[in-house]
This record gives sequence, C-alpha cells and structure tokens, in this order.
Amino acid sequence: MIRLSVLFICYSLLALVGTACGGSFMEIPQTSTQSNPTHFPSIGSTRTVLPTLPQPTSIRTLEPAASLTSEPATVSPTLPSTPTLSDSVSNPAQFPNPDTYEWRLILSGLARPIGLTNAGDGSGRLFVVEQSGVIRVIRDNDLLPEPFLDISGQVSCCGERGLLGLAFHPEYNHNGYFFVNYTDINNDTVIARFQVSDEVDQANPSSEVKLLIAEQPFNNHNGGSLAFGPDGYLYVGLGDGGSGGDPLGNAQNTDVLLGKLLRLDVDRGDLYAIPPDNPFANGGGAPEVWVSGLRNPWRFSFDRLTGDLYIGDVGQGSWEEIDFLPAGNSGRVNFGWNYMEGAHPYSTSLPPGDTTFTDPVAEYGRDQGISVIGGLVYRGDQLPDWQGIYLYGDYGSGFIWGLLRDADGSWQNALLFQTDTRITSYGEDENGEIYYVSYAGGLYKFASR
Repeated sequence: MIRLSVLFICYSLLALVGTACGGSFMEIPQTSTQSNPTHFPSIGSTRTVLPTLPQPTSIRTLEPAASLTSEPATVSPTLPSTPTLSDSVSNPAQFPNPDTYEWRLILSGLARPIGLTNAGDGSGRLFVVEQSGVIRVIRDNDLLPEPFLDISGQVSCCGERGLLGLAFHPEYNHNGYFFVNYTDINNDTVIARFQVSDEVDQANPSSEVKLLIAEQPFNNHNGGSLAFGPDGYLYVGLGDGGSGGDPLGNAQNTDVLLGKLLRLDVDRGDLYAIPPDNPFANGGGAPEVWVSGLRNPWRFSFDRLTGDLYIGDVGQGSWEEIDFLPAGNSGRVNFGWNYMEGAHPYSTSLPPGDTTFTDPVAEYGRDQGISVIGGLVYRGDQLPDWQGIYLYGDYGSGFIWGLLRDADGSWQNALLFQTDTRITSYGEDENGEIYYVSYAGGLYKFASR
C-alpha cells in the first residue's frame, strides 16, 4: 500500500549518542548515564497485530561474482497477507505465563559480546563474537581461555563497527568453513571466509578469503548479521551506510548493496555465485540483492522448523520494527526505509507511483526502547510451551517481547520480560535452546524457574 509521506522530525538527544538520529545500540557506551524509558506497558500485555503486507555508495567486489544462467525468476513483490500456518506446524494459542520463566546468567567475563551462535557440528559448543575482533568458545558452560579466532589487528572498533557477524557453513563438519562480517581498518564492510585449523577449538587465521568488500560512507549503520538460509545460501544484512535519514538514498537504490539483505551462493564461483532466482540475477539491480528498504538490520534469523525469516531493523528516532518473510518468498520485497519508519511515513518526498512497501509485523516506540535486537523462534525441547514463539528485545530498555503468529496469519505481540541488561544479540544452541549476551559481558539462558 502506498502512503502519502509527511514530515517526521528527528529529535537529536545527545544522551542517546546518535541513537535517535541515526545510531544503533553500540553507540551507547556501557557506562552511559542515559536512563531507560520511563513509561512502560504492563508486563504480559498482549496486542494483536493484523499486518498490511504491502548519490550511491560504491560497492567493491574483489572479483566479479559468477552469475548463473537461468530463466528469469518469478517474483511476487507484494504480500497481500501473511500466509496461514501449514497443517504440520502448530503454534500455541497464547503466551505462557512469563512469571514461571527466567533469563538465567550462565557465565560472565566476556568482552563486549555482540553475537552468539553454534557450529551445528554436534560438539555442543557456543561461539561468542566479541566486538573487538575475537571469537570465543564456550564448552559445557565454561569459557575456554584461548580464542577460536583473533583478527582484532585488522578490525576497526567500536561504536557500530567491529567484528559484527558469524555464520558456520551447513557442512562445517566436513569443510571447516565459517564466515564473518567485520569493518576493516578503512571502515569498510568485509565478508570473509575462514577455516578451522587441525585444533578443533582454534581457527586458522591465515585461511582468510575475502569474498566481498562494501565501501562505507559513514561509521554507522553497518548491519552485520550473517545466516545460512534453509536453501543453503548465505544471507548478509547491510545497513544503509549511516549518518541519519539515509542521505545517500542507499536503502531504496537497488543498484547498491547498502540497506539490503543479500543472498549469496558461497559454494559456487571463484568467490561466490549469484543464485539464479535472486530478483536481479538477470539485471535491473545489484544481483546480490534479495530485499531492500532496510535501515540497520541488527540480527535476522530463520525459524529452524518452518524456514520463515524474521528481521529486527533499528529505527531512526521514533519506531523500532520486526519484519517478516514467510518461507519460500521470492525476494524483491521493499520494507520501506527511508520513505517509511516502521509502518509510519518518514520522508517528506513521495516514492515512485509503482512502489509497494511491506509493513513490519511488530513495532514499538521510543517509550519502550531505543534499539531493537532481532531474536529467534524457540524450537528447543526444554520449554515446550514456548514452541513457535519468536523472542526479541531492546538494547536500551532491556525489554523482551514475544511474537506469535496465529493460525489465520494474524499476530500477537506481548511484552514478557524486563531485564536490567544491555541485550546485544540472541543465539541458540544445537538443540534450539535460546540465549542472549549483554554488552557488559554476560551470557543468559532462557529457562524455567
């Protein structure tokens, strides 16, 4: 649905150190005196949401990406409604009572942790991304003394820069490959592949292969997430390039990679290949682009059961949002930034007449937080009542919400937990149990009391 744009004024509160007018959670130091929001909805309150699915920065690749020939993909640029759940998937009808659950501190002592994942190799290990450029290993709830990888000498940190993302290849057990997203000493985004060494808990730092470099015009809005989708392709989240309000118009320019979710085939080509069904595989935009209109996606994830995609996109100054794409979507979706912030007009200019935007399935204002942290759908065994519920949070307020899709495709969104931590990222272990890390260095697990 196309909306007429009206002016939204960006309030630049210095206490937010850039968050209100173009920064994300990492611009706020842990020692910040900024107070959390003071007007909160009650914990456990539920709101039903009926979704309405409606000067370029230069990008440098180290070598031309291989484009696979195929018939042009059939694309559906608009989603008239959120599809109903399949008969094989059954979500709960309502949220469990949050009072009988907690986020339990497992360990502390991490240094600016901003990412958490597992290798899917049967080892039961967790891998923590530290912003300075270090990946740490947690085995049996113990933090190993030696890092898995240390590339801090080639990483610019901190603010919204640093080692920002980590994803293990689906065949890691066989090829030892993993992929990272970091800002280099030139402040540009690097997507690189590394390989494990002969020591299972240590990577080979000299094995780096740089797949893609995206030049960044400013020091913020780098995005950073990496994840392999159920299709085996690597998805890469990039912010709009920074400053405030996307002054270069990157998010709506499909010829550039910034402000997008990319989709790469890292198993073909010299460095990577373009999946043949990418929306612009045969021209009309950058072939790597999958979806557009993102401001600063901070953590996206795939439901490990359904393959549905959830994206947390950090807002400009008024609205934080969760975006959703059902499994099997053919891309070419536009989430609206910078014409829209959440489901609300932002830009004073009008989009082209044939433009269609896809609204978020959940959003919240600055009275409830300042920087959304995209989360995960719970698919573990220890808390069966939470099956199918997407958990996400906010860095500034420490709030944690649940998002639940009903059988008819409508959504329930509920504020469930209030923590006293600066949540920076969620992660899951091999069994689907969910954790989060805080910027102060703690690892917390979702558990029953």
